Amino acid sequence: MKLNYSGVRRGNLRFYSEKKRKMSTERHSSGTFASPEENTLFLDILHEAPLFGHRKPTRIVGSILYCFLLAGFASLAVGATWIFHPIKELVSPLLCSFNVILLFTTGIFQQYLVYQVKKIRLQGYYIFSQKLKHIIRLPFATIAYGTAAMLLVMVWKPHISFLSTSTILRIILLVEVVCASSFISAYIGYVYQYNSLDSQPDVLKSLYSPLQPSSSLEGLRYHDGGRLSDQQMALLQYQQENIHFLNEEILRLQECLSKYEGSNDGSAPQVDLAHLLATRDQELRTVSAEMNQMQSELILARSLIAEKDAEIQRVRNTNNQYVEENERLRAILGEWSSRAAKLERALEAERMSNFELQKKVRL
Repeated sequence: MKLNYSGVRRGNLRFYSEKKRKMSTERHSSGTFASPEENTLFLDILHEAPLFGHRKPTRIVGSILYCFLLAGFASLAVGATWIFHPIKELVSPLLCSFNVILLFTTGIFQQYLVYQVKKIRLQGYYIFSQKLKHIIRLPFATIAYGTAAMLLVMVWKPHISFLSTSTILRIILLVEVVCASSFISAYIGYVYQYNSLDSQPDVLKSLYSPLQPSSSLEGLRYHDGGRLSDQQMALLQYQQENIHFLNEEILRLQECLSKYEGSNDGSAPQVDLAHLLATRDQELRTVSAEMNQMQSELILARSLIAEKDAEIQRVRNTNNQYVEENERLRAILGEWSSRAAKLERALEAERMSNFELQKKVRL
C-alpha cells in the first residue's frame, strides 16, 4: 500500500508539474504574441481625463492691471522731478515710500499668481506650472532687491558728481519696473499659450509612460528622483481634482435623477418617463424617416445624374458621327471642286481651240 500510494503521489506531482510548466509556457507565448488590440488595452486611458474637456482658462486680467500699475510707477520714476517740484526736499523719501507700496502690492499680486499657477497644476499641466512657478517669484524678488538698494542709497548717500540721490533712486525704481514688466509679460505669454493649448494634461505621462511603447529615453525619467516625485505629487493632486469633479457630476446626475422619481407620498411623478421615452422614440423615428427619405432622394438624384450622363454620352456619339460625316462631305466637296476646276480648264482650252479654228476658216 505504501508503494502504491507513493507511486500515485509521484505521478500526481509529475502531472501537476507538467501542467504548471504548460500553463507558464502558454502564458509566456500569449504575452509574447499578444495582439495589437491587447497591447493597446490601457493606452486609451489617456483620453479619459474628465477635466480635459472642462479645463478652465487662466485669467490674465489681474496681470494686465498690474502692468498698468507698473506703467504708473514708471511714469512716477521718470517725472518725479516735475511732479514733486514744489517739495524737492521730499522727493527721495516719497520715492522710497512709493517703492515700499509697490513692494507690498507685488507681494499681494504674487499670492494671486501662486493661486493661478496652482489651478494650472491641479488641472494636470505640470510643465506649464513649473515654468510659471519660477517666473512669478521674479517680480517680488526684483522689487525687494530694488528696495534694499534704495535703503543702501538712503543710508550711505553716495556722492556722485553727475547723479544726485533722487536721480539714483529714480533709476533704481525705473529698473525695477522694467524688469518686473518683462517678467509679467513673459507670464502673460505663457498663460496665453496655455489657454490656447489643445492637448492632454502632461502629468498623465508620468503615470502611463510604462504603458507606452519603449523608446531610447525610457530610463531617463528614473535619474531625477526629485522631479519624478514632484510629478507624482502633481499627478495625485490632479487625480484628487478629478475625483472631486466626478463627485460633483454624480451629485448633479443624482439631482437630475431625483426629478424623474416619484414623491414620497405616492403621488404622480414630476416627469412622466414613459412619455419622455415615447417622445424620444418618436423623434428617433422621425429622424430615421427623414434619413430614409433623404437616401431615396439621393438614389433618385443619382439615377437622374446617370440618365443625364448617358444622354450626354449619346449626344457626344451623335456629334462625333456628324463630325465624321462633315469630314467625309468636305472631302467629297473638295474632290468635286477639283474636278470642276479641271473641266473649266478643259472648256477654256476647247474654247481657245475653237476660236483659233474660226480665225483660220475666215482667212
